[in-house]
Amino acid sequence: MSDNHLLKAALAAARRGWPVFPLVPGGKRPAIKHWEARATTDPERIVRCWSAGEWNIGLACGPAGLLVVDLDRPKGGQERYNADGSIYTGAVGYDALAAEANGASGFGETFTVATPSGGWHLYFTRPAEAELRNTAGSLAYLVDTRASGGYVVAPGSITDAGVYAAIYKTAAAPLPVWLAERLAPTPRAPQRRPNQPTPAPLRAQRSGRRSARMERYLAAAVDRETASVSQAAEGGRNHRLYCAAVALGQLVAGGYLTEPDATEPLTEAAATCGLGVNEAARTIASGLAAGAKNPRHLPEND
Repeated sequence: MSDNHLLKAALAAARRGWPVFPLVPGGKRPAIKHWEARATTDPERIVRCWSAGEWNIGLACGPAGLLVVDLDRPKGGQERYNADGSIYTGAVGYDALAAEANGASGFGETFTVATPSGGWHLYFTRPAEAELRNTAGSLAYLVDTRASGGYVVAPGSITDAGVYAAIYKTAAAPLPVWLAERLAPTPRAPQRRPNQPTPAPLRAQRSGRRSARMERYLAAAVDRETASVSQAAEGGRNHRLYCAAVALGQLVAGGYLTEPDATEPLTEAAATCGLGVNEAARTIASGLAAGAKNPRHLPEND
């Protein structure tokens, strides 16, 4: 076995039951397609992979049963300030949320990684029944989460900015109840039966075109556009996000989707591919506005 510290770090994560996959050397982008399905804890596969190259380590949060809270520090132009004049960070906002809820933050109580930017990754185990996915800034400014459909850069990985280092190597603690409640998805309205009459206001808004087949088409359209963003390569991510927002914006303007139907999954996809919160929000808003200038009109039987 090679004396490769990245290999050792990948095996250490796998021993904890956390499936890993390769990231590009020195970077944070997946080196393989379908990384969530291909992430593994198999030592033989890991040895073969990391013996062949100095891959950074991606940790697939969904298969690992984890929710990771990503507490970032502001980058250029993102600075905000606390009342005492100090710079606001994601850790400050997250601590305030925990204090408001009279709940534990997890600092010093759960597996924690220091990131090269000066931020933190707090690892929590999530309830098996909890359908939690990625969020980007919805809890607080500079506070993101990674769960099903998301990944984090695992400890031991190295970028130009420095090393991802585990500073609390205890077991991942259970997800705090207050945080699980904050992250619980809003229940969706029940699906209408295909032959069920549509209320007049909704019929006027969507021209009576929301058959079961149309619902499937729209769900597939959202999935297709968000998948293209999630898998976008560095250098083309922002353009891919803009194009996806334009496409969904046309459906919003046509009355087939609400704006949250488009913005929420696009925001999650942007976070998955590594775009910053502010950059993604601006790009999505611009794309939706462009799409609104050319509404799509779909025949009932399409």
